[in-house]
Amino acid sequence: MNLNASMLGQAISFVIFVWLCMKYVWPPLTAMLDEREKMISDGLRHSENAAKELDIAKANAADLVNEAKRNVSELIEQGNKRRNEIITQAQQDAEKEKARILEQGRAELEGERQKIRQELQAQMADAVIESAQKLINKNLDSDANRALVDQLIKEI
Repeated sequence: MNLNASMLGQAISFVIFVWLCMKYVWPPLTAMLDEREKMISDGLRHSENAAKELDIAKANAADLVNEAKRNVSELIEQGNKRRNEIITQAQQDAEKEKARILEQGRAELEGERQKIRQELQAQMADAVIESAQKLINKNLDSDANRALVDQLIKEI
């Protein structure tokens, strides 16, 4: 064989090999590379979207935390106001109760005073009647009457 025929055979074999590779090997490889490229670009896009969503979620979380702190502050303030109102109301109620008890005590004291005055008046009337009876029963001179009256006054 001659060098030219061998080279021509190799060239034809190479062309057939290239044609077979282009027909059966190259399309699946390019499809697989295209698919891999698409997966990588989708992954990058998804990671960018995830990063954006993470930033948004962080901002939302910060807003929620701030709102929760504000709500807690408002609740604490309302609780303090309500506590002060309750304390003030309790103090007012205590003052009213104190005034009522004092008034009731004064009324009872006044009633006791009136009772004691009535008893003293009754005793004084009994003493006057008794002294009058003694004066009537004893007919003494004016000095004896005065001494008897002074003695009754001391007893009263």
